[in-house]
Amino acid sequence: MLTRNCSLLLLWFLLDKGLLSPLHSPPQGRMGKEHHRGMMGLRRNGGAGFQRVKRGWVWNQFFVLEEYMGSDPQYVGKLHTDLDRGDSAVKYTLSGEGAGSIFTIDQTTGDIHALQSLDREMKPFYTLRAQAVDLHTGRPLEPESEFIIKVQDINDNEPRFLEGPYSASVPEMSPVGTYVMQVTATDADDPTYGNSARVVYSILHGQPYFSVDSKTGVIRTALPNMDREVKELYQVLIQAKDMGGQLGGLAGTTTVNITLSDLNDNPPRFSKSIFHLRVPESSPVGSAVGRIKAHDLDIGKNAEVEYNILPGDGGHMFDIVTNEHQEGIVILKKRLDYETKKAYAFKVEASNAHLDPRFLHLGPFKDTATVKVNVLDVDEPPVFNRPSYSMDVYEDTSIGTVIGAVTAQDLDAGASEVRYSIDWKRDLDSYFDIDPVEGTISTSEVLDRERIARHNISVVATKVTNPMLYSKVPITVHVLDVNEFPPELATPHETYVCENAKPGQVIQTITAKDDDDPPLGPKFFFRSPPQDTKNKNFTVRDYGNNTAGVVTRRGGFRRRLQDRYLLPVVMEDMGHPVLSSTGTLTVQVCACDRDGRLLSCSAEAIFLPVGLSKGALIAILVCIVILLVIVVLYVGLRRQKDKDTLMTSKEDIRDNAVEEKSLRQDVRPPEGGTLRNGPRRVRSRNGPLPSREGGADVQDFLQRRLQECTTDPSGPPYDSLVTFAYEGDGSVAESLSSIESQAVEAEAEVEEDYVRLSDWGPRFQTLAGILNKKDSSCVSETAAATEEDKEKTPQLAKDTTERVHT
Repeated sequence: MLTRNCSLLLLWFLLDKGLLSPLHSPPQGRMGKEHHRGMMGLRRNGGAGFQRVKRGWVWNQFFVLEEYMGSDPQYVGKLHTDLDRGDSAVKYTLSGEGAGSIFTIDQTTGDIHALQSLDREMKPFYTLRAQAVDLHTGRPLEPESEFIIKVQDINDNEPRFLEGPYSASVPEMSPVGTYVMQVTATDADDPTYGNSARVVYSILHGQPYFSVDSKTGVIRTALPNMDREVKELYQVLIQAKDMGGQLGGLAGTTTVNITLSDLNDNPPRFSKSIFHLRVPESSPVGSAVGRIKAHDLDIGKNAEVEYNILPGDGGHMFDIVTNEHQEGIVILKKRLDYETKKAYAFKVEASNAHLDPRFLHLGPFKDTATVKVNVLDVDEPPVFNRPSYSMDVYEDTSIGTVIGAVTAQDLDAGASEVRYSIDWKRDLDSYFDIDPVEGTISTSEVLDRERIARHNISVVATKVTNPMLYSKVPITVHVLDVNEFPPELATPHETYVCENAKPGQVIQTITAKDDDDPPLGPKFFFRSPPQDTKNKNFTVRDYGNNTAGVVTRRGGFRRRLQDRYLLPVVMEDMGHPVLSSTGTLTVQVCACDRDGRLLSCSAEAIFLPVGLSKGALIAILVCIVILLVIVVLYVGLRRQKDKDTLMTSKEDIRDNAVEEKSLRQDVRPPEGGTLRNGPRRVRSRNGPLPSREGGADVQDFLQRRLQECTTDPSGPPYDSLVTFAYEGDGSVAESLSSIESQAVEAEAEVEEDYVRLSDWGPRFQTLAGILNKKDSSCVSETAAATEEDKEKTPQLAKDTTERVHT
């Protein structure tokens, strides 16, 4: 803030002492302006040094007239400095726009002249710079100063309509003063100088229909109710004149094309009151009979016409529509018949589709005309008395039986006779024939409803006088069913009854079926056969709706006593003749819960009380089979190992041995069934059984073994004795006689297991009893097979323990 105050104080001091003066002074007038630039300069004054002097520019002209046509250059103005004392010691120079080409300056006097004619509309002003220098030293006496020379405007441009010619529209029948449009003219002269650019508008052509505002150029209607149908287009000539319209001003014109837009102010009108049309009676429905037209002087949507047939003679036979040319096309709505009616007359109304409420007072916008249609006679094909036929015939009808007839006639004047035939394209198998004169239809083949239930054929009727004219009619022949098939049970032939079922309970609903065509109403009846009416277990109850129920007559069914019953059922149909058949329904006794839901009907149901399901039983059986396979494999491997040990002993031991003859008494052929079973743990109750006397098989075996040892070339060269001895009680291998006791001990063991099972409770006592019975029979069968195998097994050595002592 202190620096700013010091600066202002210094500036005030310099101005007050005259050390600074303004460089330019404001203009002095319009035609001439004088700028004074006062400044302090240094001027040598002999040897006395320098002193301050005041000096400045002076000129008095800034305008130049445009379009100057004089022979001499136009004087513009004069530049002068107060340092010029008239001694020609000052030289003036000029630079800037047009300096030297358009403008020139007298270097001595400072007079400026324009060398060319200037156009303000091209360039309104020029900016130049002037300087005064000492002629002798070339030093500037004044700083270079800039000034402007303006070109003074004259009225040399007429007004112009830059957007013309114009087009506009105004609705017809508009009132006076309705706005049409506004036109605008532009004058290139200077609007700030004189009246050269002041434009006024006037209408030269177009009266008395339109007027224009002289100041704004707005065009309005000047005549009311101008009718487009009388004259649609108007050309209006508008003039724009400058100098405010005064004499000597320049003018420009433009054309405005004004169109009257259409309004719906005219109703449609028929050109005549009666229209005559002709149409052949054979014309198809929907074809065009003819066309009529009502003319409307309006255009566009205001000329759209709707046609309607007024109630009367032809309303039900004809219709009328409007095409794109606003014509009414009469359309045939129904078939014509010359013999029935030869002419029609009806009225048609034409009206505008779009009405203008402003012109409803002009009258109704509709018109009517009469249309007369004459029907022309045409030779037509025969006509059947029905559009289609339906006939019925039984499938067992004999060939040649008449099943129906068709009738056709020629309705033309002078009717011709008609001949009938079957269209073989629709009856390829030739099941039917037709009488060509009478039109009766008969069968030509045996019909089968189960093969074809319905035949569709066509009969052709042809005029005798003109065979080219014919007509067809479709015929449907329904083949009626003959009762050929007896009924049979449609439901499964098996059902079940619960052990806890009560008398009168329905255990199954049965239905029947056959391949015959079902008649109306119930078809099948059910009953028990006469010989089965005294059945104490079940009966059949007919419901009368093609179903029947199987009803219990008693309760207390037990699977242990009887697990299934056979119930015969007699089924009859309603055909002619009545056919019947007897079906047998198997009723199985099953276990159910208290609510009657089925638990099981199969054998595994016995295990249901102990909680064993069918899946659990299957799993147990699979486990048993796997265990048996393991045991068999183990026995086979054990036998193979014993055989290898026997062969090794025979080769190594060739010393003296003692043969114990008691072996014959102890060793006996093994049972085949026992040898086939795998090793099992047997509990002996009384020790080994007494040995039996050996037979011929044992002697043969010993002789063969002795012969093998004698003839063996790999043996040592000395005699040897092989001893077969009875090992006695406590032997590791035990006696072979124990094999016979396996079946007996197994039976005892099973019995002991079943006794243990019965200790589990009442339910397991029942299970133990059942298993004990079945296993007893199995053990008996096994023992019998063992006795049979004992007699057939000759190879005792495979199961005999051989001991060799050196």
